[in-house]
Order: sequence, then C-alpha cells, then structure tokens
Amino acid sequence: MSPRPLELFDLPKLPQFRTEVISLDCARILTRGNPLRAVNFLAHLNPTRRIYTAIHEDKAGNAILGSIRQQEGERFARLTYLAPLLKTSDVDIFPLIEHLIAQAKHWHAHQIVVEIEEESPIFLPLRQSGFSIYARQRVWDLSETANATTLPSAWRHVHEQDVIAIQRLQHQVVPPLLQQLENFEHPKRGFVCKGEEMMAYIDTIYGARGIFLRPLIHPNVDDIQAKLQGMLTKSLTNRRQRPVYFCVRSYQAWLEPILEEMQASVGPRMVVMVKHLASRQRAEITIPAGADVAWSNPAAPIQPSKIKNERKP
Repeated sequence: MSPRPLELFDLPKLPQFRTEVISLDCARILTRGNPLRAVNFLAHLNPTRRIYTAIHEDKAGNAILGSIRQQEGERFARLTYLAPLLKTSDVDIFPLIEHLIAQAKHWHAHQIVVEIEEESPIFLPLRQSGFSIYARQRVWDLSETANATTLPSAWRHVHEQDVIAIQRLQHQVVPPLLQQLENFEHPKRGFVCKGEEMMAYIDTIYGARGIFLRPLIHPNVDDIQAKLQGMLTKSLTNRRQRPVYFCVRSYQAWLEPILEEMQASVGPRMVVMVKHLASRQRAEITIPAGADVAWSNPAAPIQPSKIKNERKP
C-alpha cells in the first residue's frame, strides 16, 4: 500500500507507537515531549499550521508513522519523528520518506533538515534517500548549573531593532554551508549580550517539558562562562523548574570545554542531515536584440526583444 495522510480513524493506532518514537527534531521533543502524546498530537489537526503526518502500512498490517513540519518564516522543513523503531519494524521506510519529501515540495521548501544520533538505525536509509551530513551537534543539560551561581546577568531581552545586528552576527559565526538552515534572522525571543557591538545572541525555545537554548556567540566574547551562568540564574526568570538544554553545533565547538567547566552533562553526538529540494522553473526574460554582435559592431542599433525557445531560420 502507498503512504497516505493520517486520518481520524487511525488515532486508535497511536498508543502502540508512543514508546517507540525516533525523534528527528531535538528541540521539539526536549521542550514538548513525546509527539504522539494526545496533548501534542492535537497540533497536527490544526489546519493553520504546516504539520503533516503520514502512515504507511503493508499487506500484513504492519505500519510506520512519520511527520514533517515547516515553521512560519522558514524556507526549509523538518522531519520531526518516525515510529516505531526501525530495528523492530518490517515495513519498508523509503516510500514513507519519499511521501514526506513530496509534502515538503508542496510547501515549496528548499531543504529538509533532520537531527539524529550517529548510531540511529535511520541514518543509512536517510543517506540512501539523498540526505547529507552538514554539521554535528551535542545537547548539554544545564539544569543543575542553572542553580549554581548568583552572578549578575549581562543579557537583556531581544528588541526588534536588534534584527539587523543579529543577521550580521550570523554571517560572521555560521559557515556559509549552513546559512540557509539556521533561522536566526527573525528573532522574536531570546537574549542579547549587553554592549555597543552585537557579539552574542541566544535564542530561547520554551515548552512545557523544557527550555532549549540556541547560541550564536562570537569567539571574541570575554568571560563567556560568567555570562552564561548569569543568564541562567538571572535572565531565565520564568523557568519554573523546567530543564534547560544548550545546543552546541560543530562550528561553535569551542563552547564545549566551558560547559564542561560548568559541570553540565552532555547528550550523545548527533548529526544534522540535509536534503536539498531543487525545482526547475522556466522564466521568460528580456534582453536587447543583437546583443551578441554588439561587441563586433558597437554602432549597430539594439532593440528590446524576448528570448524564444526556437530560432527562426
């Protein structure tokens, strides 16, 4: 059977998958928990959000679920999860992945992003489906560290006028290969380090299950350990005992020894995989007629004309 959208009559099947979810979006699962919990799955039924869930069943009745989403303002989409664990599933995963890719193309996404552990059973199927490794990352748990100091905060809430400076900082810190995949361009949340020049910005993603921090910090920032500790204790005032996670991608690996000194605990190494969705479009453009001979005969008159697919004899 071909993959299809998840329907209401499929909902009774969800409980059997809840304990076997492969998360492909670490920020979402750390802040909101299991995507197949009833309270989280309601978002999949909201037609105003770009969240799409599909199911693929074989003739024997075995099934596998997958979901993809695209946030407002982002040109890329994210695979969010697959279930059940592939090592225990006999269902061919490739039709489902291709089905979700087709949905991303329908949204006009330019890329699809996946975050998985290096030893994940889905790593090889994704490589065979055209995904490539663009970066690596580790997520650090700062929950205990957040209560370890009373240093003053060097941070303030982001303002609308900070957008251009954050964009400039992103171009300085993020490698060109990842520029289109790091959405720091339209910050509506987070903190910036106080000072005349924008040198550090931390995006904050809040959820019922945790707080996820995405750093954008220039290596020239001084006393970054003290600044991070001050932010955890003074800036995250509405934490309410939720765990605090700090995501470090490979281009900012210099932060990891600092986090070790802060006695933060670290999760498994992960890879950030990307599949580009190229689409060809025909466009009719206007060029001056006779432009190809203008260099040999500068005095020749040039008239506007449209390019034709075929030349007249």
